Amino acid sequence: MRDTAIKPIPSTKSKYLWLIIFFAVLIWSGINPKDYFTWFLEVVPALIGLIILAATYNRFQFTTLAYILILIHCIILMVGGHYTYAEVPLFDWIRDWFDLERNNYDKVGHLAQGFIPAIITREILIRLEIVKRGKWLSFIVVSICLAISAFYELIEWWVAELTGESAEAFLGTQGYVWDTQSDMALALLGAILSLVVLSKIHDRQIVKLSD
Repeated sequence: MRDTAIKPIPSTKSKYLWLIIFFAVLIWSGINPKDYFTWFLEVVPALIGLIILAATYNRFQFTTLAYILILIHCIILMVGGHYTYAEVPLFDWIRDWFDLERNNYDKVGHLAQGFIPAIITREILIRLEIVKRGKWLSFIVVSICLAISAFYELIEWWVAELTGESAEAFLGTQGYVWDTQSDMALALLGAILSLVVLSKIHDRQIVKLSD
């Protein structure tokens, strides 16, 4: 198996810029959020992700594309944690302007839940030589992303069962009866879109890691 302790594309300056942006948004999101319990539930995946990245950094470093996407996903979580997913102001404006029935910021989050993990999963499978490039790689990546989405829905259910009404802002269903199914469908769509749009760019960056 190939040695995965490869020199990363991101420079030291890029690494520190990534961390500055991460913690700046995290601090902002934690200042007078709508509800601290909801804020904690929403940002804890970003914090866990940061811990995992830091713990594995000397052994496995991702491409620049992957790091950028991870940061974007973290920001999406932090914004949702600050306002709650049902009350992000920009999407309130979109709801009112287009006469929609609900604030759809949560749907952006679930689209990202497929779009971004697709690249992370793809990179791990390729660089650790678990799966060769081809149709099976795409199928497995999409399946893993859908599994992640489904497991997240289970987590939401468990939180709701344990905390009752206090989890309403975390769930963000806004009375939509098909919220769980649409969340998973968007994650599935996001994973497919990610592979279609970013695979070639991703492949070029993976090749640079070996140069």
